[in-house]
Amino acid sequence: MILADIHTHTSFSTDSDAAPEAMLQSAVFRGLTTYCITDHMDWLFPLDQGLFLFDPEEYFAKLTKLRDEWSDRIDLRIGVELGLRDEEDVVEPVRQYYEELLRKYPFDFVIGSTHCVCHTDPYYPQYWEDRTGTEGVLRYLEAELWNMEHYDDFQVCGHLDYILRYVPKNRRVNKDKLADVIDAILRTIIRRGIGLEINTGALRRNYPDTNPSAAIAARYKELGGTLITVGSDAHFAEHVAADFDRAEAMLTSLGFTSYATFKAGQPEFHKF
Repeated sequence: MILADIHTHTSFSTDSDAAPEAMLQSAVFRGLTTYCITDHMDWLFPLDQGLFLFDPEEYFAKLTKLRDEWSDRIDLRIGVELGLRDEEDVVEPVRQYYEELLRKYPFDFVIGSTHCVCHTDPYYPQYWEDRTGTEGVLRYLEAELWNMEHYDDFQVCGHLDYILRYVPKNRRVNKDKLADVIDAILRTIIRRGIGLEINTGALRRNYPDTNPSAAIAARYKELGGTLITVGSDAHFAEHVAADFDRAEAMLTSLGFTSYATFKAGQPEFHKF
């Protein structure tokens, strides 16, 4: 049984209004023993540079206080989800900002995610205006591969095929053309000791699979990958640990026997 949700968001993230206390209460109610808050830090987000940023001093002060107050009920870890970028004009300032942030603040867990490509988030329709479905997804995965190779000091690759949530209904994706770059991503993270997150957030958006898919998780295992984390990507208290039963069933059917949590950047393994 999965007793830890280590990808969640609170009101420190631009896209959530959930109080950290409400998220913790939900985690305790659901019987979790470990809980990690990983609010968004997307430096130089292209649409508005004030989006997806928080004050790290305020964040650590608040969450450290809550960690102490809730210590008899749940083990609260302090994390962050970094938005990685590959565009030439922003790579260096983004990378330098994250390096300084991670040197200064003792995060337990850091997720490296690709939210933006070609100076936009594929959530927005303009990303798809001049691209076929296959072209749009392939370009995103190429950015993901670059990011997994060139950024340091994060522990897992967040929601690897995130973009598939947002492919317009009138676009088709030839997944056979994605196989080589997905393999390259998986080989890269295995070589670099970076884990693979199984993100259940898409399941509550009527998407039929986790991010990444069961097929990608199976390929990760086939290539020798063993470091798996599970996160709900909850932005509301009612979504904490949502669909973890489905994630566990999928992972165990593929032969995975454990999942990981992180403390001070180091993995701790837990049997299903």
